[in-house]
Amino acid sequence: MAIESLSALLQKAEELECTLGEVVLLAEAADEQTDPQELLDRMTHYLGVMRAAVHRGIEEDIRSLSGLSGGAAKHLHQTSGTLLSGLARRAMTYSLAVIEVNAAMGKIIAAPTAGSSGILPGVILAVAEELQADEHRQAMALFTSAGIGQVIGQMASLSGAEGGCQAECGSASAMAAAAAVELARGTPKQAINASALALKNSLGLVCDPVAGLVEVPCVKRNAISALLALGAAELAMSGIESAIPMDEVIQAMGQIGRSMPVELRETAKGGLAQTPTGKKIASQLFEE
Repeated sequence: MAIESLSALLQKAEELECTLGEVVLLAEAADEQTDPQELLDRMTHYLGVMRAAVHRGIEEDIRSLSGLSGGAAKHLHQTSGTLLSGLARRAMTYSLAVIEVNAAMGKIIAAPTAGSSGILPGVILAVAEELQADEHRQAMALFTSAGIGQVIGQMASLSGAEGGCQAECGSASAMAAAAAVELARGTPKQAINASALALKNSLGLVCDPVAGLVEVPCVKRNAISALLALGAAELAMSGIESAIPMDEVIQAMGQIGRSMPVELRETAKGGLAQTPTGKKIASQLFEE
């Protein structure tokens, strides 16, 4: 039962009267010829790795080898919000925690990539706390996000080098938005719409790492992308739909990625990497 499109995934979920995550779990079990419980246990383990990364990022003095990132998550965790609080601030904090652990060579789950690894755990763990969702619901939400990511990877790309940061942080935001809807017990259609709304608002996002490192602007993009996912989920659960179907949004993302000049696809030859400050940072790091 291969998942070839999100329209097909939605149709199957509505036929079976189940969640997107349940369809993805059954499809994966059939593909791997594995007991679904074994896959559920594996996903629960991944959830534990994500949670451990969050705790490390907000509790320890994390600092990358370059010195370009670290400490932001702990700072947010220990301070009160000025404009944002509650769920939104926690999602940003948790997303920063994971991506800072990644930059410091810590253990993370690349979901879908290392450079966008903070978004999905930040959203899922923060929403789960807000809604008091148990570990099983969180793991099933991860299966929902996996289904979204699988189709994006098949129809477009999950690589910043191939499609820009829209393929990494944009895809992760779309995955997280759908997962948040499932955690909130929204419908499969709402989850797909949430993913479309999130990805639409990431189209054209370039990959321009300063000094070629996955830190600036990547770390803070993870935090903002978590907020994008929450906003998309809120819109979808309020009944607001994407005018463009998700499958077509993905196809558009693929076309945009192919149209991007190589300077804007993880080469550090354009965008923020080539600003005066970006070049100064790179020069200082290379001298060291």
